[in-house]
Amino acid sequence: MGLPEGPPQRYDLGSGRPLAMGAPAVSVRCPACGAALRVVLAPSPPTQWYPCPQCHTPVPVVVPRDPPPLYTWEVFPGLYPALPNPRRPRVRLRRAALVALLGVAVLAVVFGGILAALGVEALGSGNYVVSGTVTLSKVAGAVPASGASVRMTTDGGKNWSTVTGTDGTFSFSGVPSGGITLNVSFPGYAPESVVTFASPVYNAGTTGLSVELAPGTVANGTTDTLSPFPDLETFVASVGSGATILAIVAVFGGMAALLTARSDRPAVGVVGGMAGLLSPLALYFLALGGAFPVLLAGTAALSAFGAFATAIRVFDLYQTRPEALSG
Repeated sequence: MGLPEGPPQRYDLGSGRPLAMGAPAVSVRCPACGAALRVVLAPSPPTQWYPCPQCHTPVPVVVPRDPPPLYTWEVFPGLYPALPNPRRPRVRLRRAALVALLGVAVLAVVFGGILAALGVEALGSGNYVVSGTVTLSKVAGAVPASGASVRMTTDGGKNWSTVTGTDGTFSFSGVPSGGITLNVSFPGYAPESVVTFASPVYNAGTTGLSVELAPGTVANGTTDTLSPFPDLETFVASVGSGATILAIVAVFGGMAALLTARSDRPAVGVVGGMAGLLSPLALYFLALGGAFPVLLAGTAALSAFGAFATAIRVFDLYQTRPEALSG
């Protein structure tokens, strides 16, 4: 920058009074009015402010230093505030995610093994009693239906027929495992069908059945479904599907845990966690929740581990550095 001709006057920053020519000085230019000035600076602080004598605008002045190497941030120490030291998180999220993913894998193996065992046991032979009471809907209330026709059919093709006693009760014995359909009829009343299921591991109800017939015709017939499984084959297929899904969840959870232990890959942890989180929904849509409510409640722990792992890994995806994400 050019300076005005003639020796400029030097000033003390504190008092604003002129200083002797022998004192060290620096050249500055006011950014407001452009006046060229020479000012004498104190040894510290690094940045000092000097009011322009002409327009009185505060002019920042930095103490010149030339320690080697030149032209680095060390030339003007203290000009910029130091960055705070990074703090490590109190909880190691990667280790917590690893534990959660291991929990997903272990619980999926346990519950999948239980379902597989139940499916095998359901194929065993059974011998059940199907009994109940038939009543007729009257204005004064329901009364026992004496002489009502009750026909029972199993998914194996066997048929039984009987009529109710004077108290409206009926009973069948020696009924094998599988789906059971009862067709109940009475003259002048709409017929009703009852669909139930019985097996060594799941019984939708075979005794104490209550059937109430309302006045009507065959066209007004109704169906009461006690079980979502019409036959043994459907039940075993649902149990097998549930066991297969849990096996897949165990594979995803185990692989995600292994990769998380060997390298930080948050996206893999999200996949493993989501598999555990959604596994109870798969069992619910397979209608296994009604058949095994205790098992479905147990998978809530598996879902909790999956949700925890998913939340941690999603947090890591948005918080970690790009180079960590690419690794």
